[in-house]
Amino acid sequence: MIRLVCASANPKKVEELARLLPIWVTLVPRPDSVGEVEETAPTLQGNAAIKAVEVANAVTGWAIADDTGLEVAAIGGEPGVRSARFAGEDADDASNRALLLQRMSGVVDRSARFRTVVALVDSKGEMHFLVGECAGTIASTERGDSGFGYDSLFIPHEGDGRTFAEMSAAEKDAISHRGRALAQLPELLSRLFGLKL
Repeated sequence: MIRLVCASANPKKVEELARLLPIWVTLVPRPDSVGEVEETAPTLQGNAAIKAVEVANAVTGWAIADDTGLEVAAIGGEPGVRSARFAGEDADDASNRALLLQRMSGVVDRSARFRTVVALVDSKGEMHFLVGECAGTIASTERGDSGFGYDSLFIPHEGDGRTFAEMSAAEKDAISHRGRALAQLPELLSRLFGLKL
């Protein structure tokens, strides 16, 4: 078994990450000794790296982190890197979705994409990145009860017209940005640890 420490403290995100990892990878929760890590980088890759490096150094081992942004064409690619803080530094998911719907009121072009960057970092300084994207559109109202973040507003192109929040976990994982990024992880880990898949 390979042990990776998760840099995220978001329980919904941790649950999704754990679901997407190979069965031979154990995802360990972030230690309580590591406080909230400030995401100060201007890019998803930078923020993923900040979080992973902080945790890897704290546990003297391998850590995994991701940063995800929703990029909406009609509002200049916002919220992007500020997706979790779109409605303010202490905003919750509901506030962020409400602001997005407000900004998209009357907008015809509702195209958007989710973009995830996963950082895999070792305390010795080794660093690797995986990227996944999912294109879609923004719904005019919230639909569905599953998922988190903007899932109830995002309709993936490769789906059947449902939002992520209307899909089962397996359906979402098969086409999601995070699913696509983590689908590349087994091959990377096999190279790093000399495994035969």
